[in-house]
Amino acid sequence: MTAHILDGNALAQRMRAELAEKAAALAATQGVTPCLAVILVGEDPASQVYVRNKVAACEKAGFASLKFTYAADVEPAVVLAQIAALNADPRVHGILVQLPLPRHFDAEAVLAAISPEKDVDGFHAENVGALVQGQPRFIPCTPFGVMKMLAETGLDLRGAEAVIVGRSNIVGKPMALLLLQQDCTVTVCHSRTRDLAAHTRRADVLVAAVGKPKMITAEMVKPGAIVIDVGINRLADGKLCGDVDFDAVKEVAGWITPVPGGVGPMTITMLLANTLLAAERTLP
Repeated sequence: MTAHILDGNALAQRMRAELAEKAAALAATQGVTPCLAVILVGEDPASQVYVRNKVAACEKAGFASLKFTYAADVEPAVVLAQIAALNADPRVHGILVQLPLPRHFDAEAVLAAISPEKDVDGFHAENVGALVQGQPRFIPCTPFGVMKMLAETGLDLRGAEAVIVGRSNIVGKPMALLLLQQDCTVTVCHSRTRDLAAHTRRADVLVAAVGKPKMITAEMVKPGAIVIDVGINRLADGKLCGDVDFDAVKEVAGWITPVPGGVGPMTITMLLANTLLAAERTLP
């Protein structure tokens, strides 16, 4: 059997068209254009690409965008002052600080400085707490995108065994909470997990988010499982691959996301969705 491919590019394109229509309607009826402000510190090539893609996605969807770039050695106080100014600007609905930050920054303090109402990444402690309680203000973009892709399968996830490989605050932990809210039975695996394959082979839904190329092999996957590959890794030959051995696993899984073209496009799409939501919440 060969798995059904969950095409993130196609889903993202469809959703972005819908978001563009809603943004145009908001501007026409309320005079409000959703606006995302992005802060980039340093010259990390990957971060520069991510920011460029986010700004381009905003422009294509009819959103406004602001980009603030700083040298890697900038004083944190300068960035915090910029965040404070954006918090106070009613024209700005979403604020995103591209991670990772240089080592002399306290990343938690920077994220905490963003107004929870403008924290469209969903990383502020207040928003994390709301997610834990099952009443999220903003859902973190990558897990949000994964849930949209799972919905595309049309499968009922209630009671399903879900295994997440990776426990980061950005993907692993919020992913676990969202799957719990869908009535899945959730296991979170990590670098200290004993006999990882014993866990992954039980999974009806397997989410890989560790940043290790082709770590998940066909022998680790339950036949017919939904396999979501959040990883993106660059190999020595310059090619991109995920945390899943795609060519082998697609012969075992029932559904699988490719890399590239899977979860990645959905992350930016959900960032747009959160920014639109933030803009709508400012209306009287």
